[in-house]
Amino acid sequence: MLNFIYYPVSGIMWVWHWLFDHITPNTPGGDGIAWALSVVFLVFTLRAILYKPFVKQIRTTKKMQEINPELQAIRKKYAKDRVKMTEEMQKLQKEHGFNPLLGCLPMLLQIPVFIGLFHVLRSFNRTATGMGQLGMSVEETRNTPNYFFSVEQVQNFLDARLFGVPLSSFITQPVTEWPAFGTIDFTRAHIAVVVIPMMIIASIATHMNSRASVARQPEAALENPQTRMMNMLALYIFPLGILVTGPFFPVAILLYWMSNNIWTYGQQHLVFGRIAKEEEEAKLAKQEKLKANSPKPGAKPVRMKKGQASTSDETDASDTPSGTDAAAAETDKGDDATTAPTEAGAKPKPGQKPARPGQRSGSGSSPGSKKQNSGNRGGKKATNRGGRRGGRR
Repeated sequence: MLNFIYYPVSGIMWVWHWLFDHITPNTPGGDGIAWALSVVFLVFTLRAILYKPFVKQIRTTKKMQEINPELQAIRKKYAKDRVKMTEEMQKLQKEHGFNPLLGCLPMLLQIPVFIGLFHVLRSFNRTATGMGQLGMSVEETRNTPNYFFSVEQVQNFLDARLFGVPLSSFITQPVTEWPAFGTIDFTRAHIAVVVIPMMIIASIATHMNSRASVARQPEAALENPQTRMMNMLALYIFPLGILVTGPFFPVAILLYWMSNNIWTYGQQHLVFGRIAKEEEEAKLAKQEKLKANSPKPGAKPVRMKKGQASTSDETDASDTPSGTDAAAAETDKGDDATTAPTEAGAKPKPGQKPARPGQRSGSGSSPGSKKQNSGNRGGKKATNRGGRRGGRR
């Protein structure tokens, strides 16, 4: 029914076993190392395939942490209207390009891989009975191929030993299944000595990965009750679950857990470091842009009139006169207006208004020039009055 999972998993494992089988010596111990490495590199291959979804998961998680305050505000605002709350939350997620499925995709894809590997490893020894078991005899199970693995490879796997125990053996395995491994040169205590340290290492590695992920969460996310609950599960419940279920898992499955956690730990540091570097570069680029848009020292800011569209966002300092030059230009204009009086009787130039008596030519008059004109008028009046009085006398 799930052959579309079993065949790809067994195919990748077959390729790695073929490679390591030609590297390690053809001995029982060498066979165990070759099979163990094939399981480890099966995990590495699948995790490499899931690398891009993992990066998207990290970015989705960070995006969720950024919009979490807005989501909380929507929940509070529409607490009595579930339909409106859902619509507003979906609208906000769409605006920010947030897809909740991407946050769970890598984990969801690893579940069928784990199920497929567990089934393929268990299918090497098919003497077990019960739900989903075939209950084959020892001779039948040693002469039945296992998906991509031939009969010779099945027998090689059953005879291989890692630290003195078969790779598909587990602590709670019934003794009736042991004859499929050929020579019984191990005991349940031997299995426990190999499995228990692997369980502890896998549990600690799971806790450390969860701890590294939680440490990168902002304080605002940690205040969310749902986030705190998920962190509690990741930090303590999942690692404890490995310790509880470890006795029921074959040695090869625990190898899967250990190698998967080692890969995850290194990948997290790589991806988080790269994202932090990208955020720092974006921050510096934004600062440089703001610095470039700010006016240069000594430059006079350009004020645009209403209705006048600016042709560029920035004005070069070379095109804008400095404060000293502008003041000098104004002074020159004032001097020209003051020192260029219109001579009496002079004809005005074409287009120029005729100057009145006592008024200097120019386009305008300053308050000082008005005072001077009024003073001139007063002096002329006084002179005229004096002349008239003298004539009367």
